[in-house]
Amino acid sequence: MRILITGGGTTEPIDQVRSITNQSTGRLGQTIVTQILAKTDWQVDYITTPTALQAQKNPRLETFWISDTAGLLKMLTDLMSKNHYDAVIHSMAVSDFTGEAAFSQAALIEKMLTEKPELTTAGLEQFFDSLSQTPSTETKISSDTQRLILTLQKTPKVIAEIKRIQPETILIGFKLLVAVPPAELVAVAAASLKKNHADFILANDLTEISGDQHHGYLLAKDGSVTEAFTKPEIADLLMAKILETRQAK
Repeated sequence: MRILITGGGTTEPIDQVRSITNQSTGRLGQTIVTQILAKTDWQVDYITTPTALQAQKNPRLETFWISDTAGLLKMLTDLMSKNHYDAVIHSMAVSDFTGEAAFSQAALIEKMLTEKPELTTAGLEQFFDSLSQTPSTETKISSDTQRLILTLQKTPKVIAEIKRIQPETILIGFKLLVAVPPAELVAVAAASLKKNHADFILANDLTEISGDQHHGYLLAKDGSVTEAFTKPEIADLLMAKILETRQAK
C-alpha cells in the first residue's frame, strides 16, 4: 500500500521577513508516520514543513517540503496526479487566510484619501478589493509606524481537492476547535466529513491536546464514532480503519 500524509502547519508570508502561522508542531503527523512505518510495510509520502517535528529516515519514507498553503496545494496536486494512493491522511494545520496586502498607517490613509471611496458597504468592498491590486514593493515593511494594517485573503480548502483528484482514495481529514462541547465538535466534524466527501474525520479540541496526550473522536461515513486519547492511539486507530475500509471495498 502507498499512502500520502500531511503534517505540520503552514506559514503565510507578509513580506520577505515576516509571516503568520499557527501553533502546530507537527507532532501528530510525526507520530502517525513513525507508527505506520514501524507496524506496516506501507510506502509513505509525507508532505510537511521545515519547522515541523520530523520522522526518522526510512527507505519507505519520502518527504516533500512546503511552507505555505499555495505550496501545499501544488505539491499535493502534483503528487496525486502522478501517483495512486490507497489513503490520504490530511493532518496538516492549514492556514485559513494568507497575506494579501500590508500598509503602514500613513500609507493606508494616503491611499484612502487618494481613492476617496464612498463610505457605503459597496464602496468599502471596492476599496478593499483594490488593496490586492497594490502589491507592496518593500521586501521588509518599515517598523517606523504606530500601526501596521494587514488584509488577509481566504485560502483554498486543500482537503476539498483530494477526492476530486482521486475519488477512490480513503480520505481521513481533521477538524480542530477550541473549548467547545463534545456534541458541537462532533457536529462540526460531521459537516466537514460530508462537505469534503471524506471517509473519516478526526475531531479534536485544542484544550485536550498536550504532548502525546490527544483526545480525539474519529467519525466515519456510517455515523460511527471511535475515541482515542493519545497520539499513538490515534495513529493505530487510523491504520486499523484504513485496513478495514480497504478490505470492505
